[in-house]
Parts: sequence; C-alpha cells; structure tokens
Amino acid sequence: MAIETAGAGLEKALRVEALPGAVVGDAKARGLVGVALPVGRYTGRRVLLVVPDHTRTAPVGMMFKAIFDQIGGVAKALDVMIALGTHPPMEESAIQKRLELTSAERSGGYGKVKFLNHAWDDPSELREIGRIPAGDIRELSGGLFEMEVRVEINRHALEYDELIVVGPVFPHEVVGFSGGNKYFFPGISGPDLLNFFHWLGAVVTNPKIIGTKWTPVRKVVDRAAALIPVERRCFAMVVEGTGLAGLYFGTPEAAWDAASDMSDRRHIIYKDRPFHTILSCAPPMYDELWVGGKCMYKLEPVLADGGELIIYAPHIHEISVTHGRLIEEIGYHCRDYFLKQWDKFKGYPWGVVAHSTHVRGIGEYDAVAGIERCRAKVTLATGIPEATCRKINMGYRDPASIRQEDYAGREGEGVLLVPKAGEMLYRLKSPPTWAKG
Repeated sequence: MAIETAGAGLEKALRVEALPGAVVGDAKARGLVGVALPVGRYTGRRVLLVVPDHTRTAPVGMMFKAIFDQIGGVAKALDVMIALGTHPPMEESAIQKRLELTSAERSGGYGKVKFLNHAWDDPSELREIGRIPAGDIRELSGGLFEMEVRVEINRHALEYDELIVVGPVFPHEVVGFSGGNKYFFPGISGPDLLNFFHWLGAVVTNPKIIGTKWTPVRKVVDRAAALIPVERRCFAMVVEGTGLAGLYFGTPEAAWDAASDMSDRRHIIYKDRPFHTILSCAPPMYDELWVGGKCMYKLEPVLADGGELIIYAPHIHEISVTHGRLIEEIGYHCRDYFLKQWDKFKGYPWGVVAHSTHVRGIGEYDAVAGIERCRAKVTLATGIPEATCRKINMGYRDPASIRQEDYAGREGEGVLLVPKAGEMLYRLKSPPTWAKG
C-alpha cells in the first residue's frame, strides 16, 4: 500500500489503496495526508474543511485529526463546514461526534476550530459567484434543458485561501457517484442550482444515473465548481465496512475520478435475476425519509416488475424536517406523473419533485385518464402513521409485524434482505431497457 499517483498531466491524484479484504490503516492515511499537505505550503493560510453530515459512512474524525495534526499548528485558520445541502443543521454536540471529538478535546486543543453549518435557505449566507449560460446548460444536459442557472455558494467559503473536501464516494441517485465537487454543489450551495440539477437527474431517471460515472449532472456540478474563486482540494474516501478501501487526494475532479473507479469496483453488487420482495433496512443514520429514500434508490434496479420494496425503519418518524409539508402536498409519484402535468407542479422546488420520483420509482402516467401506473410497489414500515403513508401515495406496514429473519436466506425464492441499505448499489447482470444508462 505505497502512496502512488493516479492520472496524468495536471490532473493527478495521490492515492493509497488496500487489497481486497483489507483496509487502509490510520498510519497509511496519515502518511498520505503528510505528503498531500506540506507544512510549508500551509503556513499562514486560512483553510476550510468541507465535510459530510452524519448521513454518510466515513472515518471523517480520523481524517480531521490527521489534517489538524499536520497543519493545524501552522495554518492561520483551520475550520470545518458541514456540507448539509438542504439537510437540517447539526448541533455542536453532533458535529463533535461526527469529528470523533470528546468534549474535553473540543474545549482543549481543538477549541480554535470553528464549526459552521451551511444554510441553503438563508439568502444573507449566500453569495452569487456566476451563472451558467443557457447554451452551456443545453450542452451539459444533452439537450434536455436550456436555461440560465444562477450559482451561489456559502459566503463563508469565500473568506478562506483554500477549500478542502473530506468526504466519501458512493454510487448516487442524482449525480452518478457522490463526492468531489458535489460537496460544494449541493453541499454548500444555494437553491437554484441545487433544484435544477436534482430535477435534471430525475428526468434522466435514477436507474440510468446511479452508478454511472460521467452523467449530465456531474458535468453541471463540475462546471459550477469552476466558478469558485478559491483554491479547491479534496480527500476522496472509498469506504468498505467501517474502514477505507482507498484514499485519494488532488483537485476535486482528479481525486473523485480515481475514487469513483474504486467505488464502481467495491460498491456495486450484481444479481442474476430480480426480486419480487425486498426488505430494505435503513440504518440509524437515516433519521428521516428524505435520506431513508436511499433504501429504494440503491435497490430499484433489482426490484421486479410488480414487486414490493419495503423500507424498514421503525426509527424514522419524519418525512422531512425541511421539506415534509411540500411532500405531503405533492405525494410520491413517478417522473411522468409530473412531466405530463408540468404546469401544475413546476412552481414547487424541483429538488422536492425529484426526491418524490426517486423514492416512487419508474412508472407511467396516462394524462387523459388520470391514471398512474408505477412499475412496483414501495411500502413504508416506519414510524410514519398509516394515514400519512396513504396520503403521500405510499404503502404501509406496521413495523412491529416484520421480523428481519423471516426474509433472510430466501434469495432463491425471489426474496432479498438488505440489513444495511442505502450505500451499496444492487444491479442486474443483464439489466432491462429502463435501467440501462
């Protein structure tokens, strides 16, 4: 596991990778940090680390401490911003937990580090850094859209000499693979760009986007990031279990490029045939349906026509703290339900509409008859009341009626149990037309 260089020319990334079945240990990770962040370069610089919230599995605390130990003593500032997108802000104690800091550590050696929550919905916290012209959007989206898009970013990010992303890369329903510049957009961005590219991804559809490397959305995100007037770097992590399969450093583009290749190898599970019943169990880090929907996104490609996917999450009691009211208004529907009634729905935030289609899955809508036909059934076995589930066009099961063990060991019968859903992508070896990118 020597530190190597991936890529060529200016777009190079430092990397350290583990062999299959092994992990990159803390010492190797710290070794790469030492090479990536030479003390001389960071003396007197103001550095902002951009990190995920609690809904992503990654050793963020280990990386934060390694970076702090390397340059915290010489940098003029070394602060942390949580790339929330539209997720709720984190309390100080929750950020400490994310960074694996005790209260004593926080009040001691790490006391000078500022913790910042992104505020996507506070105009005073945002600054416009440019616009992507309509002609560029037409080219980037493959002709699906032609509109100017405003690009805003958290104003505090512009107060630093360098922004360093520290985050994992997984298959992702909107952009293809997460990570890289996605930590800026939507991580610390304003609503215009966020809403646009989420709907762009929904129009392409989740099965054709997820686990695809170069997507229209990735192109839009990278184009927006080029407008940031601050130097950008990235530690991209590929997580396996609770450890690192790979760690990459460079520009966000180069680090993500290398990490997404490993994510493709480590985070996609191929199955021979689809399943008529899937019990998709949400881990505790998914504390509302807004993120618990990942239990559908990652498994839709192996859900049989007419089958049922159950999102099992007794701990989830909220649709979304931020967007719940709007979701209750529009419900969960397939893409064509919205496209064929666009005048009715175009005034809603496009990111909310996109989320709706991602959770409900592929389907058709007959605008003349007013009939929606979804490919499969999605059922919530959560703490969300049955009446609410019916209102939002989802199935309901009492979570107390479900025993995970009843679904185990039955793949030959067409029943799949996924004990920790949401990060590993499941695909068919021979996918149907609707799932081919």
